[in-house]
Amino acid sequence: MRPVRAALVWCAFPLVLAAQQRADTATWNDAATLRLIDRAIARRTAQLADTGLTDYTARAHGYLTFLAQVGDGFPDPPKVMKTDELAVEVYWRAPDQSKQRIVGRRDTLLLPTDIEYHRDHLAIIQNNFPSVIRLGDGDEVRDVPHPLSAGGRVAYDFSIGDSLTMRTSDRAIDVVTVRVRPRDDRQPRAVGAVYIDRATATVVRMAFSFTRAALRDAYLEDVSVVLENALVDGRFWLPYRQEIEIRRSGSWMDFPTRGIIRGRWEICCVRTNAALLPTFFAGPEVMQAPPAEQRAYPFTGRILDGLPADVRLSTDDDVRAVQEAARALVRAEALARVRATNPTARSVSDLVRVNRVEGLAFGGGLRRTLGSGVSATMRARYGTANRRASGALALGWQRADGANVSLRALDDHADAGDEPEVSGVRNSLAAQEFGVDYTDPYRARVLALAAGRATADGWRWELALERRLEGAVAVHATPATGRFAPTLAVEALQAWRVGATLRRVALAAGAATIGVRAAMFVERDRVDAGARAGTAGWLGRATVALDAARKWPHGTLVAQTLAGAVVGGWDPPTQRLVRIGGPVTGPGFAYHQFAGRTVLSQRVEWQRVIPFVPIRLGRFGTVPSTLTLAPFGMLLWADTRGAPGQGWHGAVGLGTLAVFDQLRIDVARGIRDGRWIFSVDLARPLWPIL
Repeated sequence: MRPVRAALVWCAFPLVLAAQQRADTATWNDAATLRLIDRAIARRTAQLADTGLTDYTARAHGYLTFLAQVGDGFPDPPKVMKTDELAVEVYWRAPDQSKQRIVGRRDTLLLPTDIEYHRDHLAIIQNNFPSVIRLGDGDEVRDVPHPLSAGGRVAYDFSIGDSLTMRTSDRAIDVVTVRVRPRDDRQPRAVGAVYIDRATATVVRMAFSFTRAALRDAYLEDVSVVLENALVDGRFWLPYRQEIEIRRSGSWMDFPTRGIIRGRWEICCVRTNAALLPTFFAGPEVMQAPPAEQRAYPFTGRILDGLPADVRLSTDDDVRAVQEAARALVRAEALARVRATNPTARSVSDLVRVNRVEGLAFGGGLRRTLGSGVSATMRARYGTANRRASGALALGWQRADGANVSLRALDDHADAGDEPEVSGVRNSLAAQEFGVDYTDPYRARVLALAAGRATADGWRWELALERRLEGAVAVHATPATGRFAPTLAVEALQAWRVGATLRRVALAAGAATIGVRAAMFVERDRVDAGARAGTAGWLGRATVALDAARKWPHGTLVAQTLAGAVVGGWDPPTQRLVRIGGPVTGPGFAYHQFAGRTVLSQRVEWQRVIPFVPIRLGRFGTVPSTLTLAPFGMLLWADTRGAPGQGWHGAVGLGTLAVFDQLRIDVARGIRDGRWIFSVDLARPLWPIL
């Protein structure tokens, strides 16, 4: 019997949970709410012994995907590392017997990993959980009383929210949203919402996250579950769709890493009262068919073609809404991991780097959590060539919803470029061995007060007030071969600045995704030395970088744009000009060959997969038997006000992506004042950690 799914637009669900932000003004545990909860508890208990439903069978089709994120604040969306597609036979018999058999399984490996899943992640959740909730075979969530159980009645507060109407072919069903929060958020508890059929007090939908005390693994960040039921035979609410997201974070030298497991399940082909024998349920609840049978299962298409789109995003709307509601309903401390003093490093280059000013430089830092979202950070670095220390101090406060305030002081090197042209590791190797340094450093002493927010949908913004003292630095290092170019002739100046930054890494725009980075500021500068000593003036500066990708049947179109402009009533200091040129913004041209008040760099490439030889990596999997070819073309414009490089320029080239598309090799030729270049580097998504 095919289930009849009620025609409710579940996409309104995030808006419903957003109403939970008004939890402080909601009425909790009023008489009408508790009467509905008591009916729901009684109905749940009766369902397990309902003689109208003795058993049922179904088929479940799902994806289990492992994703990874890195970087301070996890600014980039998670990257899919491995996806498993599963087909499962589902059996259930009253009152609480369950059996599931995995009959089909295939996977695709996109990045090396040896992850193994808990057994219960390979199957669906039956009965909307038993009276005590556990996940990950009890290693992830354990000993959590179900809100609609006898123990849950006294462990949780309840509040009725919005009512929704679901329509089937023959009836209208009134569904009530009931918000759930723990009475003691220091105990293992669920937090979220249940959707209840008002007429029958039956559970239609559940959406939960969990308190910190419920998470058994110290590295678990949060666990969120969404269970959706469908009406079968006009009477029984049985599983229809399920989602689970498990986020586990850790750190090395306090460099944040996050692993995410996402499960997405669709259940179909339900057949009730199939006369299943009790002996059928003997043995483990989740079983696997022989490997040969699993491999022979007739899946259609490729795994990634059927992978739900929300799996690739930073998080699904439903799961994100659960997490946001959880943070609104309980104290942030109940959901946050407690950290003490940790060593910290934002990237490998924070620990060791080589450039023309510092030579070989060593660094590191410490971060101390002070409680209530407050933390203090200290970073330092010492250059062996210039024999000088650089460092930064920061005191910050961050709320659970991503809002933050910080006070920062630093004496360090700033870079006159807006976009990195190579990874930090490659730059260190090239600087040490060949005297090629893809940075334009100058000294910056900054005191800044900033406020911002990282929203759940991926936007990150910050406003800052800064006092800056800037000056030139000199070349001190000597490479193994070659000679370093001189540093920029930076003007020594003082500045007051008001600035803003905005970032969104993966913004869906139809069939394309777009990454946005924007920075702008207005400042008043006063020159301290040189021919313009004592002069002052106002200027404004803005840059926008866009990364867009659109998949087509035979390849992917990728476009990268960088545009910048400086406006003001006086000639901007050298370090304020917008600069392009190098492997990213101007392949075939020298590093920062173009510097002007207005610049534009537009790159378009076509990425197409071709066959190649697979490479085995042992337990970490096999490098796919493919390469990605990426022919590209570029247009550049620079308004240099008469200096060399004025006007339009172009470039053409060919890129090759190998080893899970994480190694890139480019050959390019600049047109008009250009040259041939050969570039080898790791993929750009890895650069923030390098």
